[in-house]
Amino acid sequence: MRVIVVGAGVLGTMHAWHAVERGHEVLHIEREAEARGASVRNFGQIWVSGRAGGEELATALRARELWEDIGARVPGLGFRAVGSLTVVKNAAELAVAEAATRRPDAAARGYHLLDAEETRARNPALRGEFAGALWCERDAAVEPRTAQRALKEHLLASGRYTYLGGREVREVVGERAVRDDHGDTHHGDAVILCTGAWLGGLVRELVPDLPVRRVRLQMMQTDPLGEPLTTSVADADSFRYYPAYASDALDAMAAAQAQTPTAAAHKMQLLMVQRADGGLTIGDTHEYETPFGFDVVEDPYEHLTGVVESILGRPLPTVRRRWAGVYAQCTGTTPGPDGEPVAPVVHREQVRDGVWLVTGPGGRGMTCSPAIAETTANGLNW
Repeated sequence: MRVIVVGAGVLGTMHAWHAVERGHEVLHIEREAEARGASVRNFGQIWVSGRAGGEELATALRARELWEDIGARVPGLGFRAVGSLTVVKNAAELAVAEAATRRPDAAARGYHLLDAEETRARNPALRGEFAGALWCERDAAVEPRTAQRALKEHLLASGRYTYLGGREVREVVGERAVRDDHGDTHHGDAVILCTGAWLGGLVRELVPDLPVRRVRLQMMQTDPLGEPLTTSVADADSFRYYPAYASDALDAMAAAQAQTPTAAAHKMQLLMVQRADGGLTIGDTHEYETPFGFDVVEDPYEHLTGVVESILGRPLPTVRRRWAGVYAQCTGTTPGPDGEPVAPVVHREQVRDGVWLVTGPGGRGMTCSPAIAETTANGLNW
């Protein structure tokens, strides 16, 4: 079988990976020279901890297994089973963490509630004042700026993978064929469109009422910390944004303590991961209303700096990079197994005979892509 994959972000690359793994030939087409969108602008977190129960958690856990297996074969991914600590500072936040540990799927996530001393033992770089943390053993990390490149090099070595960068697919031609902006037509047995946040042009022509929106975020990266940050780190504002933490305790926390005006205005949480070079990737904001701003604004960075310094108990290293990214997120929700509203994991739709569009994993893209692509492959009997 010859599979054409359009889009070289993590979702498209994982579809190419599964096709090659199953013995198929892959033509991979990317409009940029290499991935430049959300797949390289994220934390590199394999984030199991906050996922909704049911399908979303099952997808994340399966993806976590796949990431570890692929990471063992592709060292350039920088896979690290670091886990995460969501730091809590008062009784209201601690109650949300305690409620999470009582979930029926808490053991599958590796949830444990730690006091302040246990938190510092788990991650000695955290020297600030806090009451404890929710530990999630199943969380992990990879290097987002280099992951797609490392995967591509491994795929090229198979002899069954061809990469065409700098080619924008403009048209689906007949059955199982696409035409690019060089005028070349590429034929295959299946076409998988993984176009990320590019929802106009061809995508709009194929699916005019696509139930997917674009979300913009801001992030930053620092100089090396000078010591290991042994886990990923989140703050209690992250409880507000992940469905796994929905509970009466969360409602009470939200009523008892509002976010700061900056955090509320920019729909913020703290997520922090140490990169292979020792620097810290820190974020993030969420902007849902288009048109998005074309610039990055400083208030969120000042807020994040203050939150990080309060947890580390030391000044933040110099910030060397600031950026914005945009990802595609499914809209609409259905009731989850605990009654919480749950968005679809991904939008997967056959748009022509032999042509599928796979998009909209939102902030779950880096976490869930290996399992999303595996589900596509299984469904097409590759």
